Amino acid sequence: MASVKEVYRAMSLIVILDDRATNRTIFAQLAASLEPGLDVRTFGAPDEALAFLADRNPALVITDYKMPVMDGAEFTRRLRAIPNGADVPVIVITAYEDRSFRLRALEAGATDFLLYPVDHQEFLVRARNLLTLGRQQQIIKRRTELLERELEESERTRQVEIRSSRERLAQVIDTMPAMISAVDTEGRLEFINAYQAAFLGLDARECIGQDATCMFGSQHRERMVSLDRMVIESGRALPSYEEEIVDRKGNTHVFLTTKSPLFDKDHRVVGVLTTALDITERKQAESRLRYLAHHDPLTDLPNRVLLGKRMERKLARRRYGDHQFALHFLDLDRFKGVNDVLGHHSGDQLLQAVAKRLRETVRETDLVARLGGDEFAILQSPISTAEEAAALAQKVLDALSEPFVFHGHQIELSACIGITLYPSDGQDVEELLRNADLAMYRAKDEGSGTYQFFVDDMNRRAFETARLESDLRSSFANKHFRLHYQPQLCLRSGKIAGAEALLRWNRPGIGEVPPSEFLPLAEEIGLIASLSSWVLQEVCTTAARWQSLGLRTIRCAVNLSPITFRRQDVYAMVVSALEHSGLDPAWLELELTESILLENNDDVKATLRALQALGVGLALDDFGTGYSSLSYVKNFPVDRIKIDQSFIRDLKTDPSNTTIVRAIINLSHGLNLGVVAEGVETMEQCTQLAADGCDLIQGYYVSPPLPAEDFGRLLELDTTEPLAGIVRA
Repeated sequence: MASVKEVYRAMSLIVILDDRATNRTIFAQLAASLEPGLDVRTFGAPDEALAFLADRNPALVITDYKMPVMDGAEFTRRLRAIPNGADVPVIVITAYEDRSFRLRALEAGATDFLLYPVDHQEFLVRARNLLTLGRQQQIIKRRTELLERELEESERTRQVEIRSSRERLAQVIDTMPAMISAVDTEGRLEFINAYQAAFLGLDARECIGQDATCMFGSQHRERMVSLDRMVIESGRALPSYEEEIVDRKGNTHVFLTTKSPLFDKDHRVVGVLTTALDITERKQAESRLRYLAHHDPLTDLPNRVLLGKRMERKLARRRYGDHQFALHFLDLDRFKGVNDVLGHHSGDQLLQAVAKRLRETVRETDLVARLGGDEFAILQSPISTAEEAAALAQKVLDALSEPFVFHGHQIELSACIGITLYPSDGQDVEELLRNADLAMYRAKDEGSGTYQFFVDDMNRRAFETARLESDLRSSFANKHFRLHYQPQLCLRSGKIAGAEALLRWNRPGIGEVPPSEFLPLAEEIGLIASLSSWVLQEVCTTAARWQSLGLRTIRCAVNLSPITFRRQDVYAMVVSALEHSGLDPAWLELELTESILLENNDDVKATLRALQALGVGLALDDFGTGYSSLSYVKNFPVDRIKIDQSFIRDLKTDPSNTTIVRAIINLSHGLNLGVVAEGVETMEQCTQLAADGCDLIQGYYVSPPLPAEDFGRLLELDTTEPLAGIVRA
């Protein structure tokens, strides 16, 4: 008798039939991944496949239904007529949802069905089940054949041996973890194994000789009798099928059942052997895995995978007359800030509440999905006009604008929505998603709580952004950035006391690009930290070189973005730049925006105090804008305040600005802080600031930003006489 390993090794052939080469390749790769050692053969013509199978025993056959010359049903019928093809599991793949096609394939002997487009996970699960079932059947069949041969030999010798063989057969079958029973041609029960008797709560001995339908009751009677009759009349095994059976405790189980004919020594059918394998746990696990693979665990909404499959299905059925649909790409505004304030647990609850409100807003035919983070999507189908999509988008925005209440807190949210329409805005899933994303970002540019439809111009802008990103990365790698230095003039001495380093980019083929255009993108793509590190190294090296040339020793200031503080060890970065250049920390100043101080008070305080202890100066940049408050100066170690140029611009013409600037200077001096005025462009501004006691001024009135070489020459001149009068002469 062949061992289990031998049976598995013998049944390692999988045959795939499809007239389309692409499908053959996909299904062959999927089939080969089921387990190691499988021999997967593919055919494009049914006749070739039948000729190949004439003298082989495959473990599984997968065939397309619609093929030229011979369809899948006829192929299956001819396969069943081959001696080795009677028991082979056959999966038929069809794009037809009409019941009549499935019936034709079933009548021809098909085992299972899959619908186009084929779900790869479902393909693997069904194929694996059929491989396991077929091998179990072969093991049982070969064991039965062996024991029957033993019985025949015993019958020719002694009746005792016959009884002994029968007992051994019963013992073997009783140990099988499956329901096994046999009936004669009249439907009377000849055998029931211990597993099945225990499952149904029956006495096996009392059942022998009774009508087999007594095992399951009337609900299975007609089906069981009909299937047994098909086996007896055809003399062939039925394809395996799944059925639900209720145990003696009333619990429903799923079984994978097969029915095979029993023959006498003259090869006449004398009964039917039924084998049923309990696959309940496997079905539940597969169902759970499929669900998890297609749903977001937090909100229980469909995820990006399921959204894509639904869209693919609609795209595939477009030729059958399906209506157009709309894809809404939704992003919550400022959710990160809400999440930071409430905490992640409450943030998750808020996302669940948003998901619930979205489900309540759309129709039953629409699909709401969570794509990740605070991004959602709505597949609106069917629609007739773009106005319907606009109406739903506005309805969603209105629904989300209603306050959410958590633990006594009222939270207000808004969102931006980008909309694409099929077929006008894209022909595949990725294109539609990409264009909806572009439209959403256009909506964000318009402001919170807005929606935008995709237009072709967005593709051009996306291309320009991608090209800008590519050039930015390439320029950093090829050192196309350089630094200019703008002097800070001491109003008491008239000499240069400091300089602010300003980054400049000469974009290849374009020319000078303003920092306002490339710095936000550098932050977005994660390049700003590397840029900041390079700027620090370059500034420290340049300042040390000026000192070595005997020029005036001045303080050099470097701007640091909030993202650099968040993603980098700023202290380690500064120490590295100072050690590499040999610059005394007292001649380096870091300019910080107020948003840095809002990031994380404890972490920021610790870093700033460590830098100040090292001797590095700290300046609060753009003071007077944003969240400006002298409480930051009180709570954080700052040495200097830079008054934003918006207050300096109208210093002489706007009395309010004059009062504000004077107040900032007086308060700063009261806290022993230095003051720098930015954007000084006229003599009048300079005179007023000097009268108000401002320490330093910076702007085009003193000098524009200069390359390092020109700034060095300016320092050389400033060594002998005050700068005032030299630059303006």
